[in-house]
Amino acid sequence: MSSKYLMLKKAIKDKRVTVGVVGLGYVGMPTTLALTQAGIRVIGIDIDKARVRRLNGSHDSRRFTATANWTEIKKCKVILIAVPTPLTKNKAPDVSAIESAAKNIAKYLSKDSLVILESTTYPGTTEELVKPILEKPGRVSGKDFYLAYAPERIDPGNKFPFNDIPKVVGGMDKKSTDLAATFYLTFLKNVHKVSSPRAAEFTKLLENIFRLVNVSAINELNLLADKMGIDIWEAIEAAKTKPYGYMPFYPGPGIGGHCIGVDPFYLSWKAKEYGFFARFIELAGEINELMPHHVVTKVIWALNCIKKSLRGSKILVLGVAYKKDIDDARESPAIPIIKDLLRKGADVSYHDPFVPQIKIGNHQFKSAPLSKPLLKNADCILILTDHSTLDYSTVTKSAKLIVDTRHTIKEKMPNVIHL
Repeated sequence: MSSKYLMLKKAIKDKRVTVGVVGLGYVGMPTTLALTQAGIRVIGIDIDKARVRRLNGSHDSRRFTATANWTEIKKCKVILIAVPTPLTKNKAPDVSAIESAAKNIAKYLSKDSLVILESTTYPGTTEELVKPILEKPGRVSGKDFYLAYAPERIDPGNKFPFNDIPKVVGGMDKKSTDLAATFYLTFLKNVHKVSSPRAAEFTKLLENIFRLVNVSAINELNLLADKMGIDIWEAIEAAKTKPYGYMPFYPGPGIGGHCIGVDPFYLSWKAKEYGFFARFIELAGEINELMPHHVVTKVIWALNCIKKSLRGSKILVLGVAYKKDIDDARESPAIPIIKDLLRKGADVSYHDPFVPQIKIGNHQFKSAPLSKPLLKNADCILILTDHSTLDYSTVTKSAKLIVDTRHTIKEKMPNVIHL
């Protein structure tokens, strides 16, 4: 076994390496925080210069420095890539940020360094995209540098301790897997090794597809229950009493965020390369995309019940974040819902204590301060995000009409219509 590999492993184990974190967003920063708390020096790299300035003024400069200068990669023996991987309008993977990061890393990568991709992506990205870019200057993976994939498992708003979440690691070779596992064990409690980057990439998508399919299934059942005059929430609570073979999922206005709303389609896209059509993923996606339309239809029906039309009605939306108690509105179902309400002539405003402003289409919205006059003035209050900080008792007492898509208001009340 090469002495350089053993030297790198020991340096990692002894926390004598500087770690480069490429991408200082919702994955990169929690990871950086965990690393610095474990006593490991981090250089964060991000193309957003305003973010870099902000982070340098708010973190421990002894263990963390943010920069937009790629030459700092030279100082790092471990480099994590945690950049965004959105979808195009046609639901094809956009891995341009990974490609750009890999090209910049390749320019300054020092010999005998470990590179780990954490961004969620399709199986084959590490091997087919990242590896050739890093090897292009004449390096060889497994000899001149080490390469692995270890998917992020961050769930915004989830209180589960970061260090307690096991890390799945798959390297291009045994040394890469071993080095990556050694690295993560310096600040995490558990690591699970798999046979390859592909297996690790597939694992991440499996986790998110499980959630997409089950949430979409309960949304479809909710649509049926509504037609049958059955309370889906009552049925869910009853089903939860079974001590085995059942896991509760809950209906809502649609799926948002990156993990469930975007990631599964990376696999359905890649599957076509093998002549395979991932029908469950595509069907689950279709059901999910129908939910915002169903919500708007519910609002129209609710207004009709009080002899009002949607056009000209004042609709107050409570919550535009894609889930409760977070400030993240990426892929939020609130966006297509508000777009459709506006298109149909509604006068829309919103309140969200976590999202002070949001742009939807050509409209720039600011969160309206929540007050009794605001609530009373609305023709319909539409609850899209069940933030726990809101006083729903005051909402129900002040509102003329409420459409509750999150079952936030449990009591059956004459002015409350559930999804």
